[in-house]
Amino acid sequence: MTASAANPGPRGLTALREFVTHFGALVDRDPGDRAILDEGAELLSELVARDDWLPAAYAEPDPARYRQYLLHCDSRERFSVVSFVWGAGQSTPVHDHRVWGLVGILRGAELVETFGRDEDGGLVSTSPPVLLDAGTVDAFGPSTGDIHRVANAYDDRVSISIHVYGANIGAVERATYDAAGQPKHFVSGYANDALPNLWNRVAA
Repeated sequence: MTASAANPGPRGLTALREFVTHFGALVDRDPGDRAILDEGAELLSELVARDDWLPAAYAEPDPARYRQYLLHCDSRERFSVVSFVWGAGQSTPVHDHRVWGLVGILRGAELVETFGRDEDGGLVSTSPPVLLDAGTVDAFGPSTGDIHRVANAYDDRVSISIHVYGANIGAVERATYDAAGQPKHFVSGYANDALPNLWNRVAA
């Protein structure tokens, strides 16, 4: 971890505050999911282009499993922003989201393998795992396919990605899938109880 990553620089949380403000304005316009993903991807690309704003408390890995920290949730739960922190070699099971989503790689890299349904309704991998490097933004949704498996691309370091979802994702009932494509329902929740204070402008 670099010094700037461990200790946010002069921008502090300004970058995240500006991001959620602009993203909220985008959702207020309600241009449709496809436009939200397209325009939102540009906003997220700007946010993850620099790694000097995420507080260390929301970048801590867990030795046992990946962590999902809530950074912001819209007051009407129309979108949420989280940091995903992957310990070395950690990965998810195959899972869905049931809402649209954007993923921007802030630090390290991720491997994403997408799944679809075959003619019998079973799950099949639709492509080899794709490598997403720092600065890359990916999009998904129920209409285009939102079932995937994600892994830290590194077995010797932490990776972090910033996710934006079209709901309060920690409260959405979703599913993981076994090898036969059978679902197991879950609600993820979050690793943190306190949010970063985006609205304290005194330091700025």
